[in-house]
Amino acid sequence: MTTTTTAERAAVPGTEDVPALMRRIGADARAAARVLANASTEAKNAALTGSADSLRARADAILAANRKDMEAGRRKGLSKALLDRLALDDQRIEAMARGLEDIAGLPDPVGEVMARWKRPNGLDISRVRVPLGVIGMIYESRPNVTADAGGLCLKAGNAVILRGGSESFHSSGAIMDSLSAGLDGAGLPATSIQRVPTRDRAAVGEMLRMTEFIDVIVPRGGKSLIERVSAESKVPLFKHLEGICHTYVDAAADADMARKVVLNAKMRRTGICGTTETLLVDKRIAGTCLPPIIEDLIAAGCEVRGDAATCAVDERVVPATDEDWKTEYLDAIISVAVVDGVDAAVAHIARHGSQHTESIITEDAETAEAFLNRVDSAIVMVNASTQFADGGEFGMGAEIGISTGKLHARGPVGVEQLTSFKYMVRGTGQCRP
Repeated sequence: MTTTTTAERAAVPGTEDVPALMRRIGADARAAARVLANASTEAKNAALTGSADSLRARADAILAANRKDMEAGRRKGLSKALLDRLALDDQRIEAMARGLEDIAGLPDPVGEVMARWKRPNGLDISRVRVPLGVIGMIYESRPNVTADAGGLCLKAGNAVILRGGSESFHSSGAIMDSLSAGLDGAGLPATSIQRVPTRDRAAVGEMLRMTEFIDVIVPRGGKSLIERVSAESKVPLFKHLEGICHTYVDAAADADMARKVVLNAKMRRTGICGTTETLLVDKRIAGTCLPPIIEDLIAAGCEVRGDAATCAVDERVVPATDEDWKTEYLDAIISVAVVDGVDAAVAHIARHGSQHTESIITEDAETAEAFLNRVDSAIVMVNASTQFADGGEFGMGAEIGISTGKLHARGPVGVEQLTSFKYMVRGTGQCRP
């Protein structure tokens, strides 16, 4: 039986307003965080594996809930890419379950001694990992984030408040039932993972002001959501505004590799933040390398928008505007520019990029190292698809998001990035002179 939280009981229409509801959720999360900070690895792992088992057992109910969201999304006119983000099937439910099991298999970061040293006066000092406390997660469309975020926060000893998008309301609720079952089976507080049980947008505003209850907010969604959270939040953020990712094909690239990687980077899944949105090609090979790449993209159903040099290669290319170079399409559209070597590619990325993920295709080791060192993005790759910009692909089990900031966490935010640290000082009666 699913445990009902205090906040969910309070969410009966007409019984409590949104500010009071959110304060209850926050207070419950803070109380749960105190328990989780000292919970055993065994208990946390039992909750994770129990949640995974429950996801599999409740697959039919989750799919039924998802059908409601998909039907509503179609009526609302959501794009193909957004519907893909929203959709669940047996394979995606199994992926969520495996993701929770993978998180359970990760080392527990809480209590890890990061460094330890002894001072001349005899003081024994250690720096030890501790949970952040309470995480607020605000996300859109993707219901699988409910499981990923809940699992990662739990493993790192944090309580989490989940506020999913209205599009995935039913799906996220069904997934939340499985997380609650896992917590209950492991004897951990039901309020360790809470879902905001209202679609009222005022709940987001309340979360952004809950400094006494929430330690960090993680927004994951479209540009308008991130901009709103950035402008209004009184709580510290892990965020990225956009995923304007680039792939640069260098003059020393292997042509076959370039074709394969570019097609995957753009078209594997167009609606994820690691999708390549802009392709840059060295002018020295544009005449030979670019035509087959454009052919592959168009054949796969991708609209190609290019600069003058790219348009000259294929008459089907649509002339790009200045806006294209700074657009995260999240769709089967790519902008293409011909550039004068790696220096121009780096300059283009610096001018138009969002510091998310960039990749270079080259067989020249020196050029590759220059690209790695000079591009100021959270993830920089050589000879690999930008679609690998994912915590699971990095061996981190899963991720709560990609951070493009430079303070505390950058790149995939996994279990380790959801911790802070404190100093433990052991003495034998020392007094400071």
